[in-house]
Amino acid sequence: MEELARETLSEINPNLAVVKYQTFDQQIADRFNEDRMVARLTALFGALALLLAAIGLYGVTSYTVARRTSEIGIRMALGAQRSNVIGLVMRGALTQTLVGLAIGVPAILLCARFVESLLFEVKALDLRVVTVSILALATASAFAGFLPARRAASTDPAQTLRTE
Repeated sequence: MEELARETLSEINPNLAVVKYQTFDQQIADRFNEDRMVARLTALFGALALLLAAIGLYGVTSYTVARRTSEIGIRMALGAQRSNVIGLVMRGALTQTLVGLAIGVPAILLCARFVESLLFEVKALDLRVVTVSILALATASAFAGFLPARRAASTDPAQTLRTE
């Protein structure tokens, strides 16, 4: 197709030279390269923020479990099951996540109007995107809370009572 276009143009005017041959799709893609890069960077920063949130939640939950080791050991010595201890720690981690969501979701709703002016033919508030984001955060927080919960459930009650 490119050769046919060159021959046709040279027949019409031999002084015309085709410098760059591109399809319409390639021209449109070239126009949106910068926007695509910004979108990829935004997704990368979003993933990084999710990772930092999960690491922060893991750190806080680990610290809380370390501070409550004696309490957890006493609970287990009095007959608490591993599942109860895991549930106790996971409730604490998920409560922190719910508090964060209770603050973050209204912030999303407030900021959506301001961001809409920067978006082209995109709704400011897409329910699917918000739902996927909330589920991703909840999943990351569940994973971040599960490791300290499992470690707390494996606490040896006899060792804890000896320490006390």
